[in-house]
Amino acid sequence: MIKKIDLSGIWNFELDPDKKGIEARLFDKTKNDTITLPGTTSIAKKGTFSDKKETGFLTDPYLFEGYAWYSKDVHIDESDTDKNIFLFLERTRLTKIWIDDTFAGEFDSLTTPHYYDITRFVKKTDFRITVLVSNVNYPTKGGHLTSPDTQTNWNGIIGEISLRIFDKIYISDVKTYPDVDKKSVTVILKTVNDTAEDKKVTLNVNAFLTDINGDTGIKAPAAEIQVIFAKGESTAEFEYFLGEDAVLWSEYTPVIYRLEISLCGSDEKTVTTFGLRKFSTTETKFLINGEPAFLRGKHDGLVFPLTGAVPADVDEWVRVMKISKSYGINHYRYHTCCPPEAAFIAADLLGIYMEPQLPFWGTLTAPGDENHNETEQNYLIEEGFRMLNTFGNHASYCMMSLGNELWGSKERMAEIITGYRNVDNRHLYTQGSNNFQHTPVLLPEDDFFVGVRFSKNRLIRGSYGMCDAPLGHIQWEEPSTTHNYDKEIVPDDENSGNGTDAGEEIEIQYGTGVKKVKAASADGPLIPHIPVVTHEIGQYAVYPNFKEIPKYTGVLKARNFEVFRDNLDKKGMLDQADDFFYASGMLSVQCYKEELEAAARSSLVAGYQILDLQDFPGQGTALVGILDAFMDSKGHITPEEWAGFCSDAILLAQFEKYVYTSGENFKADLAIRYYNPEKLTGKKLHYELICRDVSAAETTGFAVNGETSVVTSGDVKIPDGAKELVQLGGISFAMPETDKTAVYDLILTIDGTPYKNKYELYCYPVNDDVLSLENIASIGEGDNQVFITNEFTETKSLLKQGKKVLFMPNEVKESLEGFYCTDFWCYPMFRDICEWMKKPVAVGTMGLLIDSSHPALNDFATHRYSTPQWYKIVSHSRCAILDDVTDKDYRPIVQMADNFERNHKLGILFEGKAGDGKLMVCTSKLGEIAESTEVKQFIKSLVNYLTSDVFAPEKELDLEKLETIF
Repeated sequence: MIKKIDLSGIWNFELDPDKKGIEARLFDKTKNDTITLPGTTSIAKKGTFSDKKETGFLTDPYLFEGYAWYSKDVHIDESDTDKNIFLFLERTRLTKIWIDDTFAGEFDSLTTPHYYDITRFVKKTDFRITVLVSNVNYPTKGGHLTSPDTQTNWNGIIGEISLRIFDKIYISDVKTYPDVDKKSVTVILKTVNDTAEDKKVTLNVNAFLTDINGDTGIKAPAAEIQVIFAKGESTAEFEYFLGEDAVLWSEYTPVIYRLEISLCGSDEKTVTTFGLRKFSTTETKFLINGEPAFLRGKHDGLVFPLTGAVPADVDEWVRVMKISKSYGINHYRYHTCCPPEAAFIAADLLGIYMEPQLPFWGTLTAPGDENHNETEQNYLIEEGFRMLNTFGNHASYCMMSLGNELWGSKERMAEIITGYRNVDNRHLYTQGSNNFQHTPVLLPEDDFFVGVRFSKNRLIRGSYGMCDAPLGHIQWEEPSTTHNYDKEIVPDDENSGNGTDAGEEIEIQYGTGVKKVKAASADGPLIPHIPVVTHEIGQYAVYPNFKEIPKYTGVLKARNFEVFRDNLDKKGMLDQADDFFYASGMLSVQCYKEELEAAARSSLVAGYQILDLQDFPGQGTALVGILDAFMDSKGHITPEEWAGFCSDAILLAQFEKYVYTSGENFKADLAIRYYNPEKLTGKKLHYELICRDVSAAETTGFAVNGETSVVTSGDVKIPDGAKELVQLGGISFAMPETDKTAVYDLILTIDGTPYKNKYELYCYPVNDDVLSLENIASIGEGDNQVFITNEFTETKSLLKQGKKVLFMPNEVKESLEGFYCTDFWCYPMFRDICEWMKKPVAVGTMGLLIDSSHPALNDFATHRYSTPQWYKIVSHSRCAILDDVTDKDYRPIVQMADNFERNHKLGILFEGKAGDGKLMVCTSKLGEIAESTEVKQFIKSLVNYLTSDVFAPEKELDLEKLETIF
């Protein structure tokens, strides 16, 4: 290229909602408006404003779908009129272009630039370019490239808009194939020679080492290469040596080479970038330049609420990727989409391993199959080749996937992968993410596997929707730190097959709906011999943060949040919104910690892809991130704390439970999962058990507030050069004797490093004398006598007599199941799916909100949110629905936060004046769990309160209303 003419700025513009502009020859007419490009119609607020309030995703008030016409008068120098001239539109939708009044072509890529050769249409120095952009009738649905759930179905042109001018002899394309062993790069050129004869051309080749700050001042030895430019279009190839000091690219050395190729005797210069790297695999792991790499990935759906469209500037991608890196992320998986080049550049400069996908979420059929759509499939295949051709030189482009949760022909998938690999072997390929769902398959062509299970019951993540049951260990099992997935990946039982016959028609979740598909076949248990990546792990829902609403100052508006806020207000609980947000967020963090540590404890897991580090604003509004949609922290955990279990150095304590009795022996197996290139030599893993002042129990970080003391400590030797997952041995010590609730932090560190991890443990007195409250008529004496019953009729009678009553109902007619874990993904979406599939619906609650300062809990110190000592109490409870039986301002002592759609007021422990007496209701069946250490302490705390003068509730409870739910 000898010249680039920037076409950004003011363009003439006209909307064409009825799509009649071609027949009306709008390309040859004056437009009725103007618009600034790059940009979109929504950014420019073109079209009709809508006050519609979407509840399943963010609202674009100026959403326009149809044709939009963009035109600009252009001037070029006289000397350029005999050159080769191309129009470059970096990212847009479906386009057609006209030069003056002459149609000059069309392009349909959703993932790569639209690149028009307009040479033969440019006859003079001044001409008009008209671009018709259509964001309807796509060749494929487009996944998250066009979805309102993510970046919206925008209309416009974003990124670079330019004329690119080339001489008669030029290089039209450069491919770079690095060789880390030879410290060289093979360069394959596409050459163009518009003269009448072959030309021998000398190429000046230079490579400059660059990093995030620009040129480093280091360059490879220059070379002169003789190349024959044959008439017309041809190819040429040469090997370029980078020198003995060549630097490899990885997450630790994110340096790239800027390759400049100039044609001697011409102003022609071609520039590309590449990294000297080799991304490969063994049977169980990924390798970067021969060294093991563990993928700590995030899902990305191109969510940018301020613009409603993916950014094409490097600075914005560097900003968001730096945030991800600060939380330990080294891998991006793009859900049914591919970002613009700016994202690859940023990933090159920050050391992030990228996996774009074809924009497809459906069934890949073979010719002859039912509903085979040859046109769509050919489009998708071609789109993949365009992605490889456009972005393939980038060091960060390490992996490639055919799409998300695909079904259909295994043979067709294999053919497509083979076709891509034959053209470009620089990347690792996979059939897709979570293909065939309950009946996964492994293809010989797969370089790695991405999924959630190897059969219906061989689960490799911690949480699932009810439509994909069975649920994961984080949802069903009491919290511990021992679970790993190795036996699920390679089971001892050779009969661990898929449990579904080939060809059997089954019903599956499909996006936000349901479809019927035929199960794939699998002969015997599925045993992988390629790296395993766990798919979309996490999805732990957090209640909306209504204080986020004012941040939506750009294209997208959080009208869904406004609806949720107004609904909560109608239920009389708006004053609890911040508490619901906080409590659910803190539980979500605990779930994510166990999710990521379970993967880290699994030697056969090669990586994971979190859904998500940030909120997903669509599909019913899935607020599953520890960051909001803007990549800003929600305040529930710091990057440093998160890095304790999501980094290249994870210190692990593996123990059976979080709750202990005074004097009980604590045992844990310590381990490290380590990938940092800085070798650990002469190091020890240091552990400390710190007793925390329970008055400071809200502290979540390593800097513990309040009075603390080190109870016990020790060191475990780390083998020199420890790499990957290394078991370090066990530790054992007696928990301190205590006559009250004690909270401890088990803190793991390595001296001289930033590596830390923390576990919060709970210890209680022996409490052998605590009554179980089963078959006991009353406790206490005199005025402090409290009657205990599980019959409401008796409760009502006692209260009318002015008695104190602890009511522990056998049944709560209007209630929800007590479920410890927060909701999966988004209750409205999966509720609908489960109902369509006629499967049980999830409980849909979001963790406890506890009045931790209430005197009933004086002897049961607790956070305001769920922690493991509540697991049994919650799991053996029914959450009473108190919406219509209490005043709007009434608040339970122990409340279960509900999801934003129902907003039930849910009580597990609540009190009030009732009749002429005083009532405490506990819906947990404490008798079933009375031997548990924490339950004994809970009962003790409850009894101490009930039999004291302090038991004097002020809020009134209506017995007649209460009777309707018991």
